[in-house]
Amino acid sequence: MSEHRRKQPQSRGRRAAGSSGHRAAPPPVPPAGAEGPPGATPDRPYGSRAEARRAAQRGGHRRAASASAAAEEGGRAARRRRDTTAGKKRFIDYPRSGYRGVRRWLPSWRQMLGSVLTFFALMLGLVGLAYAMTEIPDQADIANQQSNVFYWASGERMVVSGESRVNRQELGLADIPMEMQNSVIAAENETFYDDPGIDLMGIGRAVLNMARGGDTQSGSTITQQYVKNMYLTQEQTLERKARELLLSVKVGAQFDKEEILEGYLNTSDFGRGAIGIQAAAQAYYGKDASELTDSECAFLTTLLNGPALHDPFQGGSGEVDIVTEENVQRATERWEYVLNRRVETGTLAPDAHEAIIAEGFPTPDPPTPAMEMAGQIGYLTNLAEAYVINQGILTEEELAKGGYQIHTTFDETMVDQMEAAVSDVIEANIDPEERAEDRHVQFGGAAVEPGDGAIRAIYGGADFTEHFLNNADNPRAQVGSTFKPFVLAAAMRDGVRDPEGDAEQDREERTQLSPESVYHSENGQRINNYNGDPVVIEEEGSGDEGEWHQENFLQRDHGDITLREAMEVSANVPFVQLGMDVGPATVAQAAMDAGLHEDSLGPANDTVPAFALGVSNPGPIRMASAYATFAASGEQAEPYSVTRVEGAKESLPWEHESETTQAFESSVADTVTDVLTEVVEGDEGSGQDAQVLERPVAGKTGTTDDNKSAWFVGYTPQLSTAIGMWRSADSEEELVGDEEMGFLSMFNTAGSERINGSSLPLEAWIAFMEAALEGESVEEFPDPPGSLGETIWGGGAESPPPPPVETEEPEAPETEEPTEEPTESSPPPSEDPTDDPTDPCSPLDPMCEDPGGQNGDPQGGDPDPGNPQGTTGEPGDPEGADGEQGDPEGDTAWAF
Repeated sequence: MSEHRRKQPQSRGRRAAGSSGHRAAPPPVPPAGAEGPPGATPDRPYGSRAEARRAAQRGGHRRAASASAAAEEGGRAARRRRDTTAGKKRFIDYPRSGYRGVRRWLPSWRQMLGSVLTFFALMLGLVGLAYAMTEIPDQADIANQQSNVFYWASGERMVVSGESRVNRQELGLADIPMEMQNSVIAAENETFYDDPGIDLMGIGRAVLNMARGGDTQSGSTITQQYVKNMYLTQEQTLERKARELLLSVKVGAQFDKEEILEGYLNTSDFGRGAIGIQAAAQAYYGKDASELTDSECAFLTTLLNGPALHDPFQGGSGEVDIVTEENVQRATERWEYVLNRRVETGTLAPDAHEAIIAEGFPTPDPPTPAMEMAGQIGYLTNLAEAYVINQGILTEEELAKGGYQIHTTFDETMVDQMEAAVSDVIEANIDPEERAEDRHVQFGGAAVEPGDGAIRAIYGGADFTEHFLNNADNPRAQVGSTFKPFVLAAAMRDGVRDPEGDAEQDREERTQLSPESVYHSENGQRINNYNGDPVVIEEEGSGDEGEWHQENFLQRDHGDITLREAMEVSANVPFVQLGMDVGPATVAQAAMDAGLHEDSLGPANDTVPAFALGVSNPGPIRMASAYATFAASGEQAEPYSVTRVEGAKESLPWEHESETTQAFESSVADTVTDVLTEVVEGDEGSGQDAQVLERPVAGKTGTTDDNKSAWFVGYTPQLSTAIGMWRSADSEEELVGDEEMGFLSMFNTAGSERINGSSLPLEAWIAFMEAALEGESVEEFPDPPGSLGETIWGGGAESPPPPPVETEEPEAPETEEPTEEPTESSPPPSEDPTDDPTDPCSPLDPMCEDPGGQNGDPQGGDPDPGNPQGTTGEPGDPEGADGEQGDPEGDTAWAF
């Protein structure tokens, strides 16, 4: 070989590899698709050895290049993978990537801004959702509860009443003074007419002011306060506040501002138990809201910031009339603030402001216990409520809901006077601890104005909170002989029946009587029917029948007596017989025409001879009203207790219109009055003590059988008053020993043998009338007519013989030459009474037995009045006198 043949380069630092002893690997197979060298076969892809060597050299370069390319591609892939991984950032890169330590956990400003915007967006969405889901609820109970305010006849507030006992009366915005509206808006919510129901700036100011130590402020708008009053409770919770804000916006969008302001002023608490402006005006100034002044409106506005802090009188407790100086100072400052705000808002002129400030703080009235139902107030309220319902002015449901102003006829002074009169009598005479007979004693009373019917005063019982039955209305106590004037009035107006006629007779068939008519009055006298037949009744229990015999009070005999005298001494027999002659049904009609209720009279027919003695139970109001008909010369006026009703009902206001009926001719009524004055002025009158009034008085005493009730009913031209007394337990729990429910005897009550109408009832009547009529002019009753009706003798009375008829002797005819000898004159009439004609028997006398002919034929025999034969018991014995006679207690009515 040539020496210039190129040698293989030696390995650097490495020894040449020796033979491994293995065959060399075959040359690499060319890549698929590559065209092999010339002469290459499948077994020899590279052809010859040299070609293979050259191919190997080329492949190495290619492999190197390929490896390099592969490496580069791998790098690019790795970079692509790194780039892809770096591009997939988190939605919220927190903790922050690319940072270590504290910075990794600190959000960027972008993150902070995004969070705030996201929060507000979510809150806005939630609020929107909550607003959409919020519905205006039903009004709270307090928003629907109202009271009824009752007023005395003078216009002063008497009591606040109603089922809810909430002192609230609703007014329309037109009835609320503009001064009050402007004061509230200026002080509470100047932007009221512009804001959407809430005032965020106002809330912010309130918070800032409180943070600075200023006055506590709510920041609530009028709409918010209205929503709280009308729909929500007063609890202080975040949930309630959130609902308040949502409802305020919704209410502000759906309701007119005027409606919201009206509701707010009608539901706000002004203290003293007054809800709403009308109740507040009454509670603080004793007037309606429409009468409030600018200054008073400003003060009432201060109460919306806390009544207990601004009411000058002990925070409105009403216990004592003591002014709290701290409250006065706070109220004065707030009052000035309200007035200043009105000037700033342009609703009060500066000169008017100066005048109000110069006049001074409008101190309100002291608190009054207007919610009290104790004493007589409860009876008065119930009486007025019953009248409103019975007259159809309001239904019971409407009245219970409240919201009405009810003006009554009650005279506050007279009510106090009647209560004092009865209480003094009880205190001086009744001692239940000392005497068992003094237990369960009750009184009832009423005073009515004649010719009008207005109820001026009542006594319903000791205390409404302890005794609920109104004794002035219908206690069901029998009225006894105070019923006799109706019997007399019926006899004079309608007349007694013709004994030959039917039981039912027209006025033309009857004979109208004069009070000078005479009836026999013998104790235990038999009572006959109008036709002369004995009254026969069935004995209770046994069923046996017997004649009715009537007792007089204290078993007195009066003989023949006029009806006028019988009224004076309260003789029973004449009026029982007169009642049968007239007819109980006719007497009942006269009583109803005078003013008594039919359902209080009981059975009234010819089987009830005791009807004339007052077995009825009309009650003091009706008795006073019926007697007032006589005081007004027969002009009957229905008793009433309400003059005016106001409220939101469409048919209101309602006003009472006085209507009267001429129930009796004035001649009849004035004659009844004239007869009743004898009860007071007569020598034997049972009401003589009433002369102490030193003015004309007409009246009648009454005492019932077994002394279970006693009455005095009397009147002057100006006032008619009834006072009754009885014993009756309110419940079985009050009974002691053998006492039973119902009316108990008053024998030995008050230490007296018996209680008569002329005793304690008359004493209370006099005390009341003296006080009620003090300062009133003395008025006379109308003069009765000279004569009225016919004078008859009935009930067994013997009529006097007719006066002898005087005859004139005929004059001798004149002759030219008179005879000188005197003629013999006729003898004088005999003075022997046996020569008088027999006493005539009145054709209207049912006790007269005259079978022999008219005018007392001697063959007719003498009547035998009062024959006790056939009596079912002793005269006046309840066994023979009571039963089915219209007496609820089953007792014959005594009378006095």
